[in-house]
Amino acid sequence: MSDLNEIGTWVRENLPALIAEAHVPAASVGILAGGEIFTAAAGVLNKNTGVEADEDSVFQIGSITKTWTATLIMQLVDEGLLDLDAPVRDTVPTFAIGDDAAASAITTRQLLSHVSGFEGDLFNDTGVGDDAVEKYLATIADAPQLFAPGERFSYNNAAFVVLGRIIEVLRGQTYDQALHAHLAGPLGLTHVATDASQAIMFRAALGHIPADGGGEPVPAPVWSLVRSNAPAGSMLAMTPRDLLGFAGMHMAGGVAEDGTRVLSARSVAAMQERQVDLPDLGVLGDAWGLGWEIFDWAGGPVYGHDGGTIGQNAFLRFVPSAGVAVVLLTNGGETIELYHRVLSKVLSALAGVEMPPLPALPSSPVDVDLDRILGTYSSSVSDSTVSVDDDGRIWLARTMKGIFADLGPAPAPVELVGWSRDSLLPRETDHGVRIPHAFVGDDGHGRALYLHTGRADRRVDA
Repeated sequence: MSDLNEIGTWVRENLPALIAEAHVPAASVGILAGGEIFTAAAGVLNKNTGVEADEDSVFQIGSITKTWTATLIMQLVDEGLLDLDAPVRDTVPTFAIGDDAAASAITTRQLLSHVSGFEGDLFNDTGVGDDAVEKYLATIADAPQLFAPGERFSYNNAAFVVLGRIIEVLRGQTYDQALHAHLAGPLGLTHVATDASQAIMFRAALGHIPADGGGEPVPAPVWSLVRSNAPAGSMLAMTPRDLLGFAGMHMAGGVAEDGTRVLSARSVAAMQERQVDLPDLGVLGDAWGLGWEIFDWAGGPVYGHDGGTIGQNAFLRFVPSAGVAVVLLTNGGETIELYHRVLSKVLSALAGVEMPPLPALPSSPVDVDLDRILGTYSSSVSDSTVSVDDDGRIWLARTMKGIFADLGPAPAPVELVGWSRDSLLPRETDHGVRIPHAFVGDDGHGRALYLHTGRADRRVDA
């Protein structure tokens, strides 16, 4: 296998061309191997200003924040302040959703592993004050229950805001304060920003979104999502080096680089234990632990998480058996393609891990049971209608809702092609990738109950 200097040279020499090819304004890469760290950056942080990215530039890490939230939760477990398998209401009595019986039963473990079953894409704005997370809980009191707690996986942002409130209640401080006091500080991290007022102290990336009519991505209209969703990943920003400090602690059994114990070895191991298997979703992991995504790749297992905010995408993978971690932070463009090219090269060279190829169209489309998949599926993000035209072609039309309706042009209908028995692929790529659409469950009439793309959107047509 290659050494860090060799693969680092490849990254530094090729990153400018790779981001140009993927229409990514800027990217920053960090690699941890053999206890040494390599970093490189290229491109422009903000097309409005022309400021260039450097290795100390901060990018939003999006939902990778969820692994920080999970770590803060496990610290509370270490201290005997929290039982993962007790109802959430034991700690936060005000936790309420549309189904009171479910709310009474849901546990912290179920929140951490995305199996709590309630609608999770709720980006409700409760202001910028220190009580934003606390106020958020009242706004989800009517969130629908999609399935029984523990039944299946469905990615849930709201669940991690609830976890953030657990942290606030037990720590007696805001989520942001707890993150700095119990993670960033003990880890010795220097470029970590929990909001825009902190990010502005560094060279900070702005997200870039697709332009109307195509072409190069353009600056996003806002820097971040709302503060209420901070524990789920709406604001946290940092450099790859800082994110590697966090990942390195998890690979070292909970010990920071300077020897400070941040998390017990038992909790580190628990976070990596398989809690739920996922449908075949191509670009997502094969299973989920307590916060961590688990990838059953040759040479693994590999752990990590991705993050996406308004025009920014982040990727983290680490291989404990090899002591290797790699981070890619970006601010727009065809980020999945760039992620696959960079991380597959690094993980193969340094850890002997072979990433599977991105989902590709089969040479011959797999036969699809139309009666099972046709219909309308809904979430708080969008309504998705699957139909078939006179030529037998399958189409998915999406109508965006809420803040997502304001973040760019309305999506055009997408043609779907049979990929496996229960999954279809878009014929055309989106940002360089085809996201599998899995049709799972049964509505009692032989039809799929959910359209699953990581989140389970429930059928709403009779």
